[in-house]
Amino acid sequence: KVCEVLASTSAPDRTTTFLYALGWTQHTVGAQNIRTMAMIQLLLGNMGMAGGGVNALRGHSNIQGLTDLGLLSTSLPGYLTLPSEKQVDLQSYLEANTPKATLAGQVNYWSNYPKFFVSLMKSFYGDAAQKENNWGYDWLPKWDQTYDVIKYFNMMDEGKVTGYFCQGFNPVASFPDKNKVVSCLSKLKYMVVIDPLVTETSTFWQNHGESNDVDPASIQTEVFRLPSTCFAEEDGSIANSGRWLQWHWKGQDAPGEARNDGEILAGIYHHLRELYQAEGGKGVEPLMKMSWNYKQPHEPQSDEVAKENNGYALEDL
Repeated sequence: KVCEVLASTSAPDRTTTFLYALGWTQHTVGAQNIRTMAMIQLLLGNMGMAGGGVNALRGHSNIQGLTDLGLLSTSLPGYLTLPSEKQVDLQSYLEANTPKATLAGQVNYWSNYPKFFVSLMKSFYGDAAQKENNWGYDWLPKWDQTYDVIKYFNMMDEGKVTGYFCQGFNPVASFPDKNKVVSCLSKLKYMVVIDPLVTETSTFWQNHGESNDVDPASIQTEVFRLPSTCFAEEDGSIANSGRWLQWHWKGQDAPGEARNDGEILAGIYHHLRELYQAEGGKGVEPLMKMSWNYKQPHEPQSDEVAKENNGYALEDL
């Protein structure tokens, strides 16, 4: 009966949508589930139809916004890709990521990939990014393997990671093997937690009996808590899976020492620049060349960051 109903949607005047959430994606055969769902919709002709397609029900508010910002380890903002170490120059990088039309007159939106990339680099580095230096391509880090969160925690476990910045994330409560996560964090020299709340991750070193039976004296990780703001304490946007973006305004000042994430990151950025100017060191050029043209450099405003992410003309052409 289910198959008959699905098959009936393969018609000009009908369609269907598949809505999925973490129950499918985190399943043992999660990847196969999603692929099968997509194949069914392709076979039925329901992709690209109003009310059709494959649509994710996100597990947290604004996870779509996080995705749009390109915060995966091999991603850049604007759904661009971070170069790999095999792409030794700008030309090889652009050739690998710019699709070629296979049919005459074919719509090929991503043929504009080079333009998107140059716009991003101008946003990153401003006037320092020029055609003569390949728009600052050499300043970007080049990945040798995918450093997803599972890989990263395994590296912690092997003693290959010194410090960890944990921003808006609670791995002790999110990962299936809590004891291993706590063990991994215990091998760090330091951890910086940016979060509006006290989380299990920020207090992993505290003994709470059965719920967290650890020996604080044996844990040498130094934890720095930087209290941030929640959505009601800052201006900003929330995006859903349908790419609907809603802007919200601050309803209340944050309590105590809490600062919004932009102010926290700006503070780290400026202090790093001061240290590099005084002491030098590896990787100095990408940081010192970075553009930071905000009206309030130590506290970038949300609307400015949103405009930068969307893109705007730097000068009239």
